[in-house]
Amino acid sequence: MTLLKINYYKTMKLQTITIREYLTQKGIEFKEVGGELITKCLFNGCDDDSKENEGHLYFKKDNGQYNCKKCGESGNIITLARHFGEDLTNKNPDPIKISDARTPKKISPVLVEECHQALPNHTREYLNARGITDGLINEYKLGWGNFYGKWWITIPITDKDGKYQFLKLRKDPNDNDNKTKYIFYPKGSEATIYGWESLKGNKTTLVICEGEFDRLILTKYGIPAITSTAGAGTFKKDWLEHLKGFDDIYIAFDKDKTGEKESEKLVKFLAEEFPETSIYNITLPERMTDGKDVSDYFNRYEGNPDEFMLNLPEWKAGAEPIDESKFEPMGSEKLSEILGLTIKRDEENKIVSFLCQLSAYTESAQFNISFNAPSSTGKSYIPTEIARLFPAKDVLELAQCSPTAFFHDFGEWDDKRKISIVDLSRKIIIFLDQPHNDLLARLRPVLSHDKKEIMNKITDKNQKFGLRTKTILIRGFPAVIFCTAGLKIDEQEGTRFILLSPETSQKKLREGISERIRKETNPEAYRLWLENDPERKLLKDRIKAISRAKIRDVKITSQKELEKIFLEKKSMLKPRHQRDIGRLINIIKTFALLNFWFRKRENDMIIASEEDVQEGVKNLAKNSRKPGIQSPALHL
Repeated sequence: MTLLKINYYKTMKLQTITIREYLTQKGIEFKEVGGELITKCLFNGCDDDSKENEGHLYFKKDNGQYNCKKCGESGNIITLARHFGEDLTNKNPDPIKISDARTPKKISPVLVEECHQALPNHTREYLNARGITDGLINEYKLGWGNFYGKWWITIPITDKDGKYQFLKLRKDPNDNDNKTKYIFYPKGSEATIYGWESLKGNKTTLVICEGEFDRLILTKYGIPAITSTAGAGTFKKDWLEHLKGFDDIYIAFDKDKTGEKESEKLVKFLAEEFPETSIYNITLPERMTDGKDVSDYFNRYEGNPDEFMLNLPEWKAGAEPIDESKFEPMGSEKLSEILGLTIKRDEENKIVSFLCQLSAYTESAQFNISFNAPSSTGKSYIPTEIARLFPAKDVLELAQCSPTAFFHDFGEWDDKRKISIVDLSRKIIIFLDQPHNDLLARLRPVLSHDKKEIMNKITDKNQKFGLRTKTILIRGFPAVIFCTAGLKIDEQEGTRFILLSPETSQKKLREGISERIRKETNPEAYRLWLENDPERKLLKDRIKAISRAKIRDVKITSQKELEKIFLEKKSMLKPRHQRDIGRLINIIKTFALLNFWFRKRENDMIIASEEDVQEGVKNLAKNSRKPGIQSPALHL
């Protein structure tokens, strides 16, 4: 049973007591039902008219928390002691003394839970007034305890694996001492990031704020945020590796001289390390005449997340913001023209390859393609050349790769669940050769979108050269491209891919040779020409903007027309057609995504237009009739 520490006067001495023992000591009759003790309400006379054996005040046996089912009074053993007149303030207490010799290097979950359960009502109300809800208090185990002879609000701090490291102690609201606002327990604990979980699986937007409470409030509004446990002036170089690959980083420090000074320093620090990341400073509005931090903005000045993330930020450094007003509706002809700068001919192949990679930015409309052709035909050139248009952090190009190597390189260990998580969401995977058969087999459920999270077991060598089993969780649906010189492909994979074959006409070969001569005889001039092409630059910006838009799904409203088109020339349906229609739908959705600025939008969902349906059908119909495809996956 969890024991709660109560700080009594010297006449009572410090003791550890359970709620059952405390009620008995006070002479309060109760009955025990399951995990609860039930008695008459001790606060507001709720049970004055109740039957003799009827009560409405319920205590949890394991932690002493109580709640009256009539008046709603709630609290714990400490607030109950106060109700009976026991002064637990810091005037003359016998504090919980922890000598330096006995101070642990790390805190335990038991201590975190004890402090959490001891949180009194007045402190909970203080936190609620600052916008920190009971849900946040419970999720992040905020608590209350007596350390170093004083009462503090306790904030458990974990490492990146979720293990408790230390408590950050914040001044109790009833403490009038203005000298020490916070301290660490144990002493000597090193500053770290608070909010490691915001860095996992997130490489788009991040806010760096100035305090733990600000971070919790931003989390409440769905804004991923972190803070240093040692304040605005502390951001260690060791932490930078965890910020790699973000599209946008926002700094939201306090609205005071210190906050402004440290914000400027951090902008410079981050810009030097991440030139491809847009760095913004969030300046809190002028209307905040009597408040200075994120908590004040949301709680006292009616702030909202849209204003906070869209109107208040000012770009400071790194990659310039994207001017989306330059984008125009784009069809397959214009797309083919831009891709044609480096990929000659192969009109439909390059369009489908581009759309495949773009589909990575959908929630579940990703599709897969396979270039199955002899060597030197351009089967790997087309997808890798298109991949250069996409952010490098989103693209994985792999040669031969075993399951163990794949899961080791891309897995992130979750210490709580004791599993390795391989997050493939929003990723483009290009296999430059036929992958290891075992890896291919393990990826089949991912390729066919059976489930968004799939458990796998692999065997791995331990330090003693034995074998051990590891659990791997594969999460999300990537867009996958295979490039193989093999002339045969397993039926299992054949049904999961759109099968393509590069064009090998004389015109294409001549144009390809000319392009290679131009590229390799003067590489620097070629690179500058390509990078400065306005249409190509605009397409790269368009892709980046699509990635950041976080469109969850695309809705197709012309369902009957789509059914008619698909079934029109099929006198005899085959099982594979069930997969074929799914691919066609995903192609249509990706065309809509390419033009989402010009489509109807419902929150994070857009509506595909008639043009998107026609573009999808047109391009896949051409591909299904292309010569050289050994086993076309789509028949229109």
